[in-house]
Amino acid sequence: MLRPARLIYARDAGIPAAMSRADNIFLIGPMGAGKSTIGRHLAELLNKEYQDSDHEIEKRTGASIPLIFEIEGETGFRSRESSVIDDLTCKSNLVLATGGGVILSADNRRALHSRGVVVYLHAPLDTLLQRTRRDRHRPLLQTTDRRGTLEEIVKAREPIYRQIADIVVETAHRSPVTVAREIARKLEALQTDENAAP
Repeated sequence: MLRPARLIYARDAGIPAAMSRADNIFLIGPMGAGKSTIGRHLAELLNKEYQDSDHEIEKRTGASIPLIFEIEGETGFRSRESSVIDDLTCKSNLVLATGGGVILSADNRRALHSRGVVVYLHAPLDTLLQRTRRDRHRPLLQTTDRRGTLEEIVKAREPIYRQIADIVVETAHRSPVTVAREIARKLEALQTDENAAP
């Protein structure tokens, strides 16, 4: 049985004064973009803690994502997701891989943008389809027309991903280690630019 959701809306008061946005790295992007795998490599590279918001939801509820969708629907899942995002983004020294739909909530977007550097992992539709073709763990893709469904999802979310991202990185035909190293370089350049700003 699922434990009750504790929905905490993202605090409007940004981040603690002693904490820099660069302390936290938040990975966003569609399912199949490589957030989890790249996130683990990036955390190791930067000597940061790694967390996956979907895994944390499953840990807290004691139920799989598909089961949560089945019992509570997408609305119930999104409430749980917002609670977890609000909690995890208040940590420091963190690399967080988020779920593909995390950016649909304005509260989540505020939390991500104000409490860390947001990195959008982009991959073309064919790459996303290839990477998710055998996946039975993603409720939104359990349909007869996976391409059409994924295409619709990506089309709706792409502008939002780009709007809140501080950094955009391509992941198609590249190893997770290579992508993680590029993110690390871009983070360093971003921090240098911010430090140089008057």
